[in-house]
Amino acid sequence: MIWPKAVQERVKSGHDREIIQAYPYRSACPSTVWGELTEGATDQILLAGYTNYFVWLEQPAFADTLRRKIDSGCRVRFLLGDPEGEVTRQREAIEDVALSVSTRVRITLEQLERLGRLGVSDGGLEARFSSAEDAVNHVSLSVFRFDDEALVTPHLATLVGHDSPLLHLRRLGDRGMFDRFAEHAEELWTRGRPIPLR
Repeated sequence: MIWPKAVQERVKSGHDREIIQAYPYRSACPSTVWGELTEGATDQILLAGYTNYFVWLEQPAFADTLRRKIDSGCRVRFLLGDPEGEVTRQREAIEDVALSVSTRVRITLEQLERLGRLGVSDGGLEARFSSAEDAVNHVSLSVFRFDDEALVTPHLATLVGHDSPLLHLRRLGDRGMFDRFAEHAEELWTRGRPIPLR
């Protein structure tokens, strides 16, 4: 091979192969990526951001899309932070923005309750608040899973979610980056408190 060192430095060969794209800001990830991942999911969607509010604003007819996904057998889950929790209050003080963390969570709750009233919560749509013990871990890392792809946002100190970086991951094997983040989200989900949607 000619220039093996140069090639080796450019070709992904380890677990970094699972990184499809990295964005310096979540807001730099095109909304089409979110839409394509949502549309492409057939088995499961897990939105484990602390508020998840932005998807309702940025994705056209998102409720209709979720309804179609659920009707086709896709499991849709939302893991949220407790709008009344201590970590939520602390985060609001840190962010100090007009659209507070608790308000953003309530936007998602309102949308989920609408879906629940339309009868889509029978097993296909589930929602939980992360436990009080897990809230600090939840608020610092958002994992949005679409089958074997995920968008992951590690939240930086005082920044709101859209100003934090984002990784687009695709599962290529066991125990890679995708699995590590997916397992983190599942662990938080397991200990979460169910939210009634009717």
